Amino acid sequence: MAKHSDIAINLLRNAATFFRDLGAQNPDLAEQMGVNAHTYDAVADLMESDPFGEMALQSDALDNPEGTA
Repeated sequence: MAKHSDIAINLLRNAATFFRDLGAQNPDLAEQMGVNAHTYDAVADLMESDPFGEMALQSDALDNPEGTA
């Protein structure tokens, strides 16, 4: 039986592949699709290395400007 994290990682990797393929077929979108693919791969890597880890988000800083997040 697959863990939820394994399914999420697989979905993220498939999305990255989709973005790379889309960029390869449309040169006007290639740069943005490359960025998207890199982002999805990076999140998949984080899920593999630390599935329960946390990441500070920009919205955390905006919601808690004094650093109390």
